[in-house]
Amino acid sequence: MNKIRIEFSNQFLKELRRIVRKYPQAANEVEGLLEQLKQGERPGDKIPNVGYDVQKVRLKNPSANRGKRGGLRAIYYFQRAEQIVMIAIYSKTEQEDISIEVIRQIIDEYSSTSRPDKTE
Repeated sequence: MNKIRIEFSNQFLKELRRIVRKYPQAANEVEGLLEQLKQGERPGDKIPNVGYDVQKVRLKNPSANRGKRGGLRAIYYFQRAEQIVMIAIYSKTEQEDISIEVIRQIIDEYSSTSRPDKTE
């Protein structure tokens, strides 16, 4: 199996920092998701009509005593079979769903810049 590379949009990194400051245990949930992705799993549900292979995952938010329903949402897409880009993360209690247009905009912005923020 090829090693899967995970990269991060600026939007994802900015929101992750904010969320982890407010909900410290959220970092563990995100780390668990990243491990699943590195193992080749594809958790979450496909977001239709985006034009890209985009998934949305529900994560628990233990810092806020919320299960998955009122917890966090992480959005990622498969840029290539061995490369995943984390697009966005948000707390469902603070924000409604991100529109398809905003998802496309984040992907387009990410694709048009070189990416120094990478992890293996």
